[in-house]
Parts: sequence; structure tokens; C-alpha cells
Amino acid sequence: MLEFYFSYKGVLKRLRSGALGDEMDRLAEHFFTLGYKRATAKSYLSRIAHFSQFAGTRCGPMPIHQDVVDSYLRTFTTDSPRIGAVSALGHARRVAPERLIVSVPSKEDDPDAPLLASFSDYLHRVRGLEPKTREGVLLGGRRFLDWFRHHHPGQNLETLTAEHVLAAAEHRLSLSATSSSRTAATSHIRTFLRFLCWAGHHHQDLARVVPRTPYWRLAHLPPRLAWDDVRRAIDAIGATMPVDIRDRAVLLLLATTGIRNGELRAIRLQDIDWRAGEIFVRRTKGKRDRVAPLLEETGAALADYILGARPKVESPYLFLSFTPPVGPFKCASPVSRIVRKRLRHGGVELGRVGGAHLLRHSLATQLVRQRTPINEVADLLGHRSINTTVLYVKVATSQLAEVALPFPGGVA
Repeated sequence: MLEFYFSYKGVLKRLRSGALGDEMDRLAEHFFTLGYKRATAKSYLSRIAHFSQFAGTRCGPMPIHQDVVDSYLRTFTTDSPRIGAVSALGHARRVAPERLIVSVPSKEDDPDAPLLASFSDYLHRVRGLEPKTREGVLLGGRRFLDWFRHHHPGQNLETLTAEHVLAAAEHRLSLSATSSSRTAATSHIRTFLRFLCWAGHHHQDLARVVPRTPYWRLAHLPPRLAWDDVRRAIDAIGATMPVDIRDRAVLLLLATTGIRNGELRAIRLQDIDWRAGEIFVRRTKGKRDRVAPLLEETGAALADYILGARPKVESPYLFLSFTPPVGPFKCASPVSRIVRKRLRHGGVELGRVGGAHLLRHSLATQLVRQRTPINEVADLLGHRSINTTVLYVKVATSQLAEVALPFPGGVA
């Protein structure tokens, strides 16, 4: 398989020598299967071959342990080649785990690991929290433990007092810049303390000691764009390159259905009902499925993408990354980058807030301004409570002015 990327016999001989020489053809097939560009695959293979030569002088045919990898990485004096080498060795470990033995950190390296694992299990099995929510709460627990270990080294959690909790909460609040982050910080501490009592790590429920922070959910207007700006950004996307066709379909789907980032990434080809003009949205934030309308323009953009631009790989998911390894988006960041990039190319100025949720807010605002009944907006967005959708009523200033009562003593 190496012959697909390299043609000179001397180069092939060098690549197949060293500690990983017998694995190089498997690695070449690995990059080919994942759809990497030829130049990228050759770069990875060359880096692995360089490490293979280095490891061959130290361990021969024996398995390569972490100390050899660390010694190799210390030979680099700048960050860029070291980062490239780490990425290449990551592929080698996945293809030949029996040849690259990675050392597993012992529990002594992190004495709180078992406790945090138990806390994560509690959040999943007892509290029923979704993975993304668990990450935030788990981080809050980790931060509380770090503060306690730093300020009271050597002490057991059973010695935790109300004074300790108040001091830790004050520390976290001092690092929080917004009312929402302050509320989240104290909520995470409260959840962790309840877990400590529930699991028997402390005899008292100290959660009641954590101060409540004021947070008025409807005090601010949601970040949003003018609908003309959204339309201009979509129209500015070309239709010549496959990536342009995909990005236009992504923005149209987000802007016309209001689906969330994770919901877009979970859409499968079979979820589109072309005849009914609907799209099935799986496992939403409210833990229930729903159906969103598929407008004619959005459906045409999706058809163009599927028929002419979607990579020819075996995947049930609708939207795929064009960056190797080709496949579905694994996290929210790529979709957010697509949205922000296309909005900026369309001349839209963005602040800190951007991504799929900005288009969701913009659609809801536009529908309310068009006097769409609030319960229909709630159904489209998948809100379980209409109180969540009420937020968007605040932006309909012209309609609110019509229902305002006259000022006492003023002109009727």
C-alpha cells in the first residue's frame, strides 16, 4: 500500500525499516481508508518513519514504550514539528497498539479520580443529566476539590465545614463575570455537596450553606441578527465548490428550522421526508423527538448537497466533514466555525456570541415580529415550556407598544 504514496525504491526501503517498518503498509491503508489527501498522508507517513528509525536504535523489534516516545519528542526544539509528531504517533498507536505501549497513569497521580468517577456516575444514574450538562457540573466539582486540596492540604473531606464551603463559594464567585456564570458556579458546588452527603463522604448536607445568587433570566435581550443580515450571508455563499454547497445547506437548515447544533449533527439521511416536506429531529434537549418543516429552498439546498457534494462514504449521517478523516461532525465546534465563517463572509459583524444558536434566536425573533402565535414558535423550537419562548416577545417592541396602557394623567 505504500506504493500508492511513494514510488522510489530507496524511499520505500527506508520507510519499511526501523521499529515500525512492518506496520507502514497498514498505516498507509489506514490513511487511505480515512480519506486523507495524498500530501497529508505522505506527511504523516514520513513523520512515523522518522520516529521508527529513532525507536529502532533504542528498542529494536521489541514493543515501544512511553519513555522512547518521550525521548523522541524531546528532540524537537520548536512546537510545530512536535505537535505534528504527536498527531502522527496517535495514528500509529491506533493502528498498531501492540507495538506502541502507552503508559497508563496510576491512580496515585490523581487521588480524586475515583471520587469524581463516582460523582459522574451519580449525575448520570441518579440525576439523569445529559453528557454535556454532566461535563459542566463535573468541572464544578473538580474545581471545588482543587480549592479544598490547595487551602487545606492533607485534610479529609469529612472535615469540611460551612466556613470552608462559604470560602470556596466566595472564591468561585470572584472569578465569575456574569450573573449566569455565578449562578452556574454556585449550583455546581451545591450539587457536589449533595453528592458527598448522599454517598456517605460527609455526615451533613452542606449544600444549604451555599449562597443563592440573583439571576433574572428575562433581564436581557437574546443575541440575534437582523433577518436581512441572515439572508445576505446565505446568498453570499457560492455554489461551485462542494464545501460551499454543504455550508449553504447547513445555514439554510439552521435559519429556517431553528434546530440546535447537536440536533443538526444527529440528523440522518433517513430522517428527511421529502414528500411531506419534513425533517425528523432526534433526541432533542428536552429528551423528546419532534418534526420540523422543510421549506422548499432548504429542501433544494439539501438535495444539491446530497446528490452532488456529499462525500461518497458509508455514513448514515446527513452532514459530513470534508477534513480527513471524512465522517460526521463529532462535536459542536466545526458547525459553529462554519456559521461564523459564513456570516463574516456575508459582511455580518459578530461579537463573542455566534454559531447555530445565534441563527436560532434570529429565527424566533423574526417569527414573533411576524405575529406568529407564541405557541407555534415554541413548538418549532422544541420548547417544553412556553415560558422559555416568552423571552422572544421582548424584542417585538412595536407590538408591545400597541398593548401598552396609557400613562395615568396623560393624553388618552
